[in-house]
This record gives sequence, C-alpha cells and structure tokens, in this order.
Amino acid sequence: MLARILRIVLVACFACSAAPVLAQSYPTKPIRIIVPTPPGGGIDIAMRIITPKLGEALGRPVLLEYHPGADTTLGTGLAARAAPDGYTLLGVFDNFPITPHLVKKVPYDAVRDFAPIAMIIRGPMILAVPPQLGIKELNELLALAKSKAGKFNYASAGAGTSSHLTAELFKSATAIDAQPVHYKGAAPALTDLMGGHVHFMIVAAGTVLPQVKSGRLVPLGVTATKRAAQLPGVPAIAESYPGFEAQSWIGMLAPAGTPNEILRRVNAEVVKALADPDVKARFEERGVEVVGDTPEAFAQWIAEQSQKWGRVIRERKITLD
Repeated sequence: MLARILRIVLVACFACSAAPVLAQSYPTKPIRIIVPTPPGGGIDIAMRIITPKLGEALGRPVLLEYHPGADTTLGTGLAARAAPDGYTLLGVFDNFPITPHLVKKVPYDAVRDFAPIAMIIRGPMILAVPPQLGIKELNELLALAKSKAGKFNYASAGAGTSSHLTAELFKSATAIDAQPVHYKGAAPALTDLMGGHVHFMIVAAGTVLPQVKSGRLVPLGVTATKRAAQLPGVPAIAESYPGFEAQSWIGMLAPAGTPNEILRRVNAEVVKALADPDVKARFEERGVEVVGDTPEAFAQWIAEQSQKWGRVIRERKITLD
C-alpha cells in the first residue's frame, strides 16, 4: 500500500505537460500561497518567515491568501483546483495526510491532486502537564492515570488534529485510559491545561515552549526519537517506549501537473531561504528544525505519514462524530 501511495505521489509530482518555455519565463506575476488555516497559526507564521526571501529570489511578490475552514479542506480544495502553472501554491501541516482518513467527503485527493515541493520545518511535540498535578516524571503521570481510571483526561487542539492522534498513540503505547477533551485550537486547550482543568496535552514544541520555559507547564517527554536541543533534560518518550515518534511539520505543495522545472525552481529558492541565518534562527528559536528537502523526499514523507496515521485511526476507531 505504501509503495502504491508513493508511486502515485511521485507521478503527480512529475507530471510535466507544460512546455519548458513557461518554466524559463517563470514567474511573470505575483505568486499566491494559500493558507488553509486562520491567520496566526503555524502555517501562517512559517510562510511569513520565508516569503520575503522567496519573493526576493523569484523577483515577484509572494502573497498569502487565507481560506480557513473547520478541517482545512476549503483552502486545500481551492488549491487542488487551481491552474498548475506555479502561481498558486499551498501551505500544509501535519494534518494534510490525516484528513482524508477522517473526513468522508474531501473535495480533493491528497495524493493525486498535489505535487510536493518541500518540507519547510519539522519539530517534536511535547507532553506537558500543569504544575498543579505535582508530578515531574513520565512514570508519575502513568501511575496517576491508572489511579484515576475513567476520570483521567487530556486536551487536544481538536478532534482529528495531531495533538489528538498523538495522544491516542501514546495511550496505545502506554496502555492507559484517558478521555479526550477537544478544543477549537491549541490556544484554548493550553489555557485550560495551565489552569489544571485537564491532566495533560501533547502539542507542537513551537506552540508550547513559551509556557514551558516560563514554568506555567511542566514537560514530561518529547515525541521525537531523541531529546530536543531546547529541552535537553526532558527525555524522549521513545526512551521508555521504543519506536514511539510523532512530528509536527509544515510544507509546501503545488497543484498536480505543475511543470517539473517550476517545482524545481521553487524548491531551490525555498531551500536557499531556509539556509539564510536569520530565517534559520527564527525557526530554531521556536523549537523546530529547518528541513528544505527534495520533492521526492517530501513525497515519501507524506506517503509514510498517511500510512502511519491511517493505521492509528483505524486501530483506535477514531472518528470526527
């Protein structure tokens, strides 16, 4: 199944029907990047960091266009239907390969309708608890969960989000029972977590680091395979549960059929932008790693993530109902 998904993604990525002349003159007008989430979110911030450099390199303005929807399908569908000429791009994050497994009527095919350009950033998630719990170790959290069977809970940024699915993966790995409390975004979830109204949350490092560093939340583990540079004293969950891993990430796509020459040009400029010391520093201070990989590598990542989280959704019987 993974091989099939990857093969389809790569075919879409390199379906190059447009003439080379178009690519040679590209770009001749402003480029828009569709952001399928509200302003101020992770995609928006990432794009605001790189677009000045990207526009400078391409010699044309790169504009952000917001089309938020309850499950990101509105903006993503709009991008899927856009002309494959390099003038409409799409910012995506870790829910991109997850949504088709949860939403019954998705107005696009996440594999066939897009051509990967590059992953921009990737970072671990952090399992955090409120200080009111009085615990500082992962095993203490697990003991508390077992002592509160049926009354233990966790916060998520919304049903079907990476914070929800990663918490379910954590429950499966540790054999604990915890009920989800879904919020409309990470901000209100963190507010209730800091207030001690929920027991724990697993959330992107870039989102929760300020609260961790200020002492308003206590970090118990990170979801990468190794410890985070910003929190060297916090163990990776994989140290206790080998193989446990979940990453938050942001990347860029184009509509399927966009000429290969254009995909390569945009990829090259994204990679250069990410290598800029100021850009790199701004991302790293948010606790994430700049990536800037190839279209092929990003295609494989998307295929693997689709397989992984699709399996979690089936095994945990997760729905959006």
